[in-house]
Amino acid sequence: MYFCADYANRSKFRMIRFLEYIFLLFLPAGILFLLNSCANIASPTGGLYDETPPRVIRSNPQNNELNVKRRILEIEFDENIKIEKANEKVIITPPQLDLPVIKSVGKKAVVELNDELLPNTTYTIDFTDAIVDNNEGNPLENFSISFSTGDQLDTLAVSGKVLTAENLEPSQGIYVGIHSNMDDTAFVRIPFERISRTDSRGRFTVRGLASGKYKIFALNDKNRDYKYDNPQEDIAFLDSIIIPSSMPAVRQDTIFKDSVTIDTIKEVNYTRFLPDDILLRSFSSVFQRKYFQKHERPMREKLNIFFAAPTEEPTFELLKPASVNEDWYVMEKSKGNDTISLWISDSLISRQDTVIMKMNYLKTDTLNQDLMQSDTLSFNFREPRQSRREKEDEEKKAEIRFLGVNHNIRSPHEIYSPIQLEFEQPVIDFDSLKVQLTHEVDSVFTPIKFTMISDTLNPRKYTLQHKWEPAGKYKLTIDSASVHSIYGLWNNKVEQAFAVKALDQYGNIMFQLSGLPSDKTAYVELLDKSDKPFRKVRVKNNEALIFDINPGTIYARLFIDDDGDGEWTTGDYEKKRQPEMVYYYPREYEIRAFTDHEEAWNVTELTLDKQKPLDITKNKPEEKKRRNLNEERQRQQQQNQRGSSPFSRGTGGTRGMGGPSTPMQRMSTPTR
Repeated sequence: MYFCADYANRSKFRMIRFLEYIFLLFLPAGILFLLNSCANIASPTGGLYDETPPRVIRSNPQNNELNVKRRILEIEFDENIKIEKANEKVIITPPQLDLPVIKSVGKKAVVELNDELLPNTTYTIDFTDAIVDNNEGNPLENFSISFSTGDQLDTLAVSGKVLTAENLEPSQGIYVGIHSNMDDTAFVRIPFERISRTDSRGRFTVRGLASGKYKIFALNDKNRDYKYDNPQEDIAFLDSIIIPSSMPAVRQDTIFKDSVTIDTIKEVNYTRFLPDDILLRSFSSVFQRKYFQKHERPMREKLNIFFAAPTEEPTFELLKPASVNEDWYVMEKSKGNDTISLWISDSLISRQDTVIMKMNYLKTDTLNQDLMQSDTLSFNFREPRQSRREKEDEEKKAEIRFLGVNHNIRSPHEIYSPIQLEFEQPVIDFDSLKVQLTHEVDSVFTPIKFTMISDTLNPRKYTLQHKWEPAGKYKLTIDSASVHSIYGLWNNKVEQAFAVKALDQYGNIMFQLSGLPSDKTAYVELLDKSDKPFRKVRVKNNEALIFDINPGTIYARLFIDDDGDGEWTTGDYEKKRQPEMVYYYPREYEIRAFTDHEEAWNVTELTLDKQKPLDITKNKPEEKKRRNLNEERQRQQQQNQRGSSPFSRGTGGTRGMGGPSTPMQRMSTPTR
């Protein structure tokens, strides 16, 4: 018995030692496995995303149904839906004067028309991409439904684009409408018969047309009455008449296995509606409502007056304080007289805290007529409170105060730029004989001739013109007491040396132009990256040669100068005048220093909607940035599986198998 018990104890002891040995043997491997697992923690992934847009189950009335009498349209889908930006995206034609109610209720889209239904009329509700599913937001693209209140359905359509005439920007959200009435006044008297609205690319499609002849227009309809009754609304019109038609056509549809791999390409028969390439150029008329905006007195000697639009120069009559001096002010104004400053030259008037005057100006009435208006304006000024020390400092400054002057001289100075001088106050006396411009030749500054021109609008501005020598060194000197302001200030001495840029710091470009009308004047403008023109040259013998361009990226556009005023001119519907044509060079151009560039440019080689470079297009299209979420999820799952392999490392100098290890591999890895 004792032997058996001892044997059992020994066996139990050996088993325990064996288990300890096994535990110690596999402990390092277990620790390594746990560390590797911790280094490759991955977020849990669920099932595949739903990428299918909502599917129509039924509608009441049905699509293309005839003799419809109800004004409520209900469309049922296979899942819950939302309607995004209904007032912007959903287009109902004929246009509705009373806004319809458009809403989603669970799986239904409901449209309630508040206008009475017109007899024997085809109605089209174009949802574009407004309907999306409630969970993933997958849009139902280009969805529309039609019905007729009579026994015939009109199915023709016309389409095209609307571009802003001045800069070829896509005209987003502008109405496009048609009239079967050929009278020119129909556009201003009668609402559109059928409408559409442009998308982010300026594209439109007017649906539900019957056979016949039409005029087509674009209208930025501010008061939503679907007619051009406000001259401040942007418009476009086509000179020719359109005749809608249709024809059988074939297109190729490409089916992809994934984001890059093509599965099959199949041909699909469809009906093509013509014309489908209408191009409308929208513009604002020269009309602007004229009215007085505000007035202010920023300092004792200066009265500012602001108008809403360019206008004729107003007249002024001083009421308080009374003055026998009619020339009590010096006027400074903008080119269109929409901003005017009156510098008070009579000290008896400027010392008054309140100045009252009568102003006669043009104001546009409700009938869009400009009538003379009179207003009494009161200008008040109170000196700001100052401490004793501030007053003392101001008195010291007044003892040695000179007339301030600003200039545009920089070193190096642009070879094509004149010198601009702008003084602090209006100038009444400028002794140009005390202004000296010298040129350094053989280390000696020699006086040279120049032209000094006073500004016709601003009595504080002067322009000094001279043809600069490339890489030349100059010095401008204005002697003290050469310039006298209306308030008795004299200038201090001005001495500014500067160097002009050398020719090897510039590039030149010549455009060889084709496609231009032979009997028209044209201008080429160079544009910066913000689409702003900074140089302009007239086209001669189908060539535009522009010298002395700073190196960098430029863009270019050309306009046909029909009226010969040297500026782009907008259109006028009343005179049936289209805006002047504008063309864009379709690519950016890199100007290099000390290089002559030559480029052929056929202005009509591309259609207008394909000319403007996307980099300077402000109204960029709203691309569908829909990623294939299922591919992303599958890729993540594969990376997680590879990352959990015991042969990969989460840390250390060797890159794990879950990602590319070389720059070439990283470039070739698909990204979304």
